[in-house]
Amino acid sequence: MSADEATDIGIRQDFPVLKRRFAGRPIIYLDSAATTLKPQSVLDKESRYSTDFTANVHRGKHLLSEEASEAYETARRRIAGFLSVPPPAVSFVRNATEAINLVARGLGLSKSDKILLPIGEHHSNILPWMREATVLWLDHDPLAPLDPAQVAAALDRERPRLFAFSAASNVTGVINPSAEICRLARARGVLTLIDAAQLAPHARIDVGALGCDYLAFSGHKMLAPTGIGVLTGALAALERLEPLLLGGGAVERVTRTGYSLRALPYRLEAGTPNISGALGLAAAVDYLQGVGFERLHAHQHRLADVLRDTLADIKGCRPVIAHRQPHIPVGALFTPSQHFNLDDVAVSLSENFGIMTRSGFFCAHPLAERLGISGNMLRVSLYIYNTEEEVRHFLAAMHAIMRRMN
Repeated sequence: MSADEATDIGIRQDFPVLKRRFAGRPIIYLDSAATTLKPQSVLDKESRYSTDFTANVHRGKHLLSEEASEAYETARRRIAGFLSVPPPAVSFVRNATEAINLVARGLGLSKSDKILLPIGEHHSNILPWMREATVLWLDHDPLAPLDPAQVAAALDRERPRLFAFSAASNVTGVINPSAEICRLARARGVLTLIDAAQLAPHARIDVGALGCDYLAFSGHKMLAPTGIGVLTGALAALERLEPLLLGGGAVERVTRTGYSLRALPYRLEAGTPNISGALGLAAAVDYLQGVGFERLHAHQHRLADVLRDTLADIKGCRPVIAHRQPHIPVGALFTPSQHFNLDDVAVSLSENFGIMTRSGFFCAHPLAERLGISGNMLRVSLYIYNTEEEVRHFLAAMHAIMRRMN
């Protein structure tokens, strides 16, 4: 899918935000690793809940409640099919962060339990484990995929209870060999959790083929609304979790002396859920499948190559991006210079060129420390609505900014 084709077949036109102009320029959105834009079909499905059948789901017998319940469970079935799991294996949560916290708390861990983590993880896949257990680190090159042999050696040496890792990095774009890693862990009796927040927007995920115990992702990184995500995995592994929250909808019966939990997935979904968000997530899945993952992969592959070359071409900065394909089109820059701050560069890109990037550490302090980066980075993350021409505009803007600052 070429840059021209991305426009001609109407993909960009599906995203209302891209119609905005800033300072006479069209917006160039290069921050999809944080949050993707939403197509009109997702916005319409989300708003339909509020306009057509506003009511709480489950237990209500009136028409609006039954319509809301059916739409909500239809969304669950749609997402279960997308993930190749049975519907009870799909628990709706707020985001990947909540899903990981649910697992970390739900396993009943103690400080005697060891959790093995790669050095390049997002804070959301670090902090819950630090609070509940003892974290051990797998030191590796964050710019390359995890080496299965190194993972196997660490599993044999440390004998952790669980190995948690990202399917793809939110900083470098590296894609890890998730199925192979899960196979190695399973052979050693080690549980696995995959943080798929960055991979889910770019690849069809078959949970059974991956062989993981738990997998988490956020809807807002794959064209869906904020405040909706999924915890999924093997049914037996999900069954062993104690709920993170207790309340209405999670219990079968309550007496004065105790309670009995409902079956999956409801035992993990206490309280009123994000109904419109679930409908929006199902609509996002439909949209992605309508585009087709083969076309998405081809477009992503080209953008990733262009981005890697672009980041290497910016004088005074050093790229932080995967060494080689395959990787998602995400990468960052840092500078050893004391003359300017990349926060200021991000502001200038936005205010003077209408280009939206992100500066900071991207919730990946251990990764930055491992790479010897002490100051902020600038991240560029691309998605289906981006074009090669937009990346060239970013490069020209960076050259102009760097000339002015140096």
